[in-house]
Amino acid sequence: MVLGLFAQAQEDAEKLFSEANTFYKEANYTRAVGVYLSIEEQGFVNADLFFNTGNCYYKMNQVAPAIYYYEKALKVDPGHEDARFNLEFAQRMTIDVIETLPETFGQKFARKIIQPLSYETWGLIAVVFSWLMALFFWRYYFSGRSRIKLLFFNLSLGCLLGMALSLGFAYSNQRTVELERPAIVFAKKAVVSNAPSLGGELVFELHEGTKVQVLDALDDWKKIRIADGQTGWISSTSIKEI
Repeated sequence: MVLGLFAQAQEDAEKLFSEANTFYKEANYTRAVGVYLSIEEQGFVNADLFFNTGNCYYKMNQVAPAIYYYEKALKVDPGHEDARFNLEFAQRMTIDVIETLPETFGQKFARKIIQPLSYETWGLIAVVFSWLMALFFWRYYFSGRSRIKLLFFNLSLGCLLGMALSLGFAYSNQRTVELERPAIVFAKKAVVSNAPSLGGELVFELHEGTKVQVLDALDDWKKIRIADGQTGWISSTSIKEI
């Protein structure tokens, strides 16, 4: 019965998704985004759903929710090239110009090599390497010629290394997902102060669409960090965590 209900919910969501796509093609973005949001409210997590939602907001010139949903699509599927491409266009609509801190070699490697694949994908790659390692070691064990044995032994060692690296990359991505708390500024203009109170001293201002990292929370305030390393406290109502 539970499986039947799940299948029915999936079928209903697909019908709604198709309906929303039709509204989008007709340039009826308000109705389209309403249907997309109704699917999300049912608990469905899908990169294409978030991507299409972001497209609707982009067409309606609503920069903060557009960036928010493109980022959500990339969180579900880091390899979603369309979402990454459209995100770059949406970010050009933001006001804040923030210079990012220089990346270390490790950070560049993680961004270009490790992070484009989810930790589930890296885990699957590790499983493939483990099967190949077992196959090559079996061939090594039962081969009679020394050259063939050496070849399969080296191949099995290579697969062992590949499996270890893949597991390491999977763990790295999982830790990144667990520790990072990205958020998007939704307020037209938000004040960032040096203390979690209305009497705090102004540090800087942010505008809608800017991405921040949430470091801490206290009552109705959240401590954030922006790309250039500056930190401060902002009202919880001014941002929305991805």
